[in-house]
Amino acid sequence: MALTIGIVGLPNVGKSTLFNALTKNTVLAANYPFATIEPNIGVVPLSDSRLARLAEIFGSAKILPATVSFVDIAGIVRGASEGEGLGNKFLANIREADAICQVVRAFRDDDVVHVDGVVSPKDDIETINTELILADMQTLENAIPRLEKEVKGKRVDRAVLDTALAAQTVLERGETLYAAAKDGVDGYSAEQARALGLLTTKPFLYVFNLDEDGLTDEALHDELAALVAPAEAIYLNAKLEEDLAELEAEEAAELLASVGVSEAGLDQLARVGFGTLGLQTYLTAGPKETRAWTIRKGWTAPQAAGVIHTDFQRGFIKAEIVSFEDLDALGSMNEAKAAGKVRMEGKDYVMQDGDVVEFRFNV
Repeated sequence: MALTIGIVGLPNVGKSTLFNALTKNTVLAANYPFATIEPNIGVVPLSDSRLARLAEIFGSAKILPATVSFVDIAGIVRGASEGEGLGNKFLANIREADAICQVVRAFRDDDVVHVDGVVSPKDDIETINTELILADMQTLENAIPRLEKEVKGKRVDRAVLDTALAAQTVLERGETLYAAAKDGVDGYSAEQARALGLLTTKPFLYVFNLDEDGLTDEALHDELAALVAPAEAIYLNAKLEEDLAELEAEEAAELLASVGVSEAGLDQLARVGFGTLGLQTYLTAGPKETRAWTIRKGWTAPQAAGVIHTDFQRGFIKAEIVSFEDLDALGSMNEAKAAGKVRMEGKDYVMQDGDVVEFRFNV
């Protein structure tokens, strides 16, 4: 299971610079709208210090972290839902993402033009959200008459139409479906809304691209967080992140400390993205490799086994499990077993983040 986050925003907010840092690749970052014509896709590792420790314990030849896929989608402008700028082509790219990460410009630089002529995070957020809402309204305008006919012909359940109508009411109020669903909407099913291809059902994350002074300005952070609540906000400097991506870990830590920050913004983004989508990782280790596997919170051991191979899920017998914390403290599987920290779990076991697992199964 891979997490895919679509990076959206107005032109010249730092999306491509951020993407460069994410992938350590060179994506065209230019001071004019639509520098990014096609969506750039990068698969990057999820930072996880547990993996190096497991590889040490098991003498693993290689380490395979969980991954996050980022899609750099070109800048959206007012009227994108009506075809302005590069229009609906980019809205289609957003449909493929699991979550929407909106990069918002909160820095001032006279050398970097703003597409609307003034730096206003509030206005930028409203512009992007409005275009996504309008796109969803167009989708529903086309879908609702069809659904009404299909309900009459008993080809579609009435609940699907009820969801479409409830979603339309929310969107007409100028709200995203993701935000409204957190408060509850009568007659609305998030699962059915996603099946209708509605963009604003996706979880939203907000990355505020600050100058270096803004990175440690708690009052500014509070002000920006209030603009996007209940969604999560991440604060970073995209150029700093690009510089960090070129450094070794120790040098990167020193650079972060020099600007008063303890965690890289990209690590925050991946961590918050995982949490927002309700994901976690479990770990496997041996002489060949140490690996992190992505699963949804609440999944059982057989479901987790199926991520490795469907045969593991079908033939699941037991899972031998020890928590990473116990294994780290005791230093080996033999010591963990001697201390009674290794358990055999069955089909009903709900996986926990950081479980170190060996599955037993029939083929």
